Amino acid sequence: MYPVWLLPTIGTFSVIAVIASFHILPSHLATGSFWFNVYIERKAYRENRPELLEFLKKYVLLILIFSFVFGSLSGVGIWFAATVSSPRAISSLIHNYVWGWATEWVFFIIEIVAIYVYYYTMDKVDPYHHLRIGWIYAWGAWISMVIITGILAFMLTPGKWLETGGFFDGFFNPTYWPQLFSRTFFMFTVAAVYALIVVGTLKNQEIKEEIGKKASIWGILGTVLGALFSWWYISKLPKHSKVLLRGELPYLKTLLWIAGVCGAILFVFFLFGLLSPRKMNPWIGIIAAVVLFIGIGAGESFRESVRRPYIIGNFMYSSNQVIAKNLPAKGVKEEVTELSEKGYLSKLYYLPKGLSKEEIGKVLVAHECSGCHTLSKDGVVAPLPRLLGGMDKEEIMDLLDSLGDYPYMPPFVGNEFEKEAAAEYLEKLAKTAE
Repeated sequence: MYPVWLLPTIGTFSVIAVIASFHILPSHLATGSFWFNVYIERKAYRENRPELLEFLKKYVLLILIFSFVFGSLSGVGIWFAATVSSPRAISSLIHNYVWGWATEWVFFIIEIVAIYVYYYTMDKVDPYHHLRIGWIYAWGAWISMVIITGILAFMLTPGKWLETGGFFDGFFNPTYWPQLFSRTFFMFTVAAVYALIVVGTLKNQEIKEEIGKKASIWGILGTVLGALFSWWYISKLPKHSKVLLRGELPYLKTLLWIAGVCGAILFVFFLFGLLSPRKMNPWIGIIAAVVLFIGIGAGESFRESVRRPYIIGNFMYSSNQVIAKNLPAKGVKEEVTELSEKGYLSKLYYLPKGLSKEEIGKVLVAHECSGCHTLSKDGVVAPLPRLLGGMDKEEIMDLLDSLGDYPYMPPFVGNEFEKEAAAEYLEKLAKTAE
């Protein structure tokens, strides 16, 4: 076990959620934009219409700055936040998919090199080779998504990996294809929103109308098809996730509702761009980007939440990061039995000696609860003081005993002394809400 990253008021999960939701904007823009880009560039060359390149230059500059500056920074932020909040989960993913990550990084480097070469060789190399650079970028970016999606989908539905430990058994899992297709089409939605922001800055009204209509069509198709594949994704959720969706966690339906409303607003936005492209301006596009961000946040929060109580489906619990299942193919043993006998503290090698019972309780609660709950009475999400309001030590101990009965909660892992120490600390927290 590793030291825990404790943020009592906002929670580590909130930090990751905000960074990850924002990162989808530049990353999906980077992945989907060049398909539209090469389409417009090819049209410009075939029809000998250099005026179309005015849009291209602005669009590529936006991609370069937004995706490869802000996107890169938020990508590093995700790695940092995820590593310090869920170090054992990240370790498991790296050990199982190190060559997957390495392959993705190769294609990411191709992306970086290709977009810089593409941008700085505009009007400096012949159209044939310049277009080929664009295609290299487009395919490299999409293949990067192909790889990342396999690892993300694995975290919810490891599939046969739980029996074989095989790379591809986990990669091509039950939710891989629907998630890949939904992300692929939604990347066109993101690309279209940003294309229309650029369209709003164009002075040539004819070009503004032409590209605005084409970007809007891409956006409509991306949004509709992305939504259809999202429903396929929901239908492929594991049984325990569907139990959560049907009533155990009511907010999951709220998240889907928010994502659906945002999708509907974007659909209307694209209709406006299709019917009245000359009235498009950057501010309307920016408002659409904000709606897009909210929708992405709801969708990504849904994807993360349906994994509960696991961070890696049926293998590792989310909050305490305890291995829940034997994996003979990898020589890994479940840890619940051992830690319930020897104690959770037996794996916390960094702890100093001589801690008081209250301090021990605080450490245990931080490790086993703060991954999903905030510990301050003013906490942002599911604050423990208010949830426990009025409960005494004995009631809290009974609650700790029953945690594993909730389909969205990992069991409390620890011996009787640790359970009592955690209950005493939780009782103290509960009193702060009175």
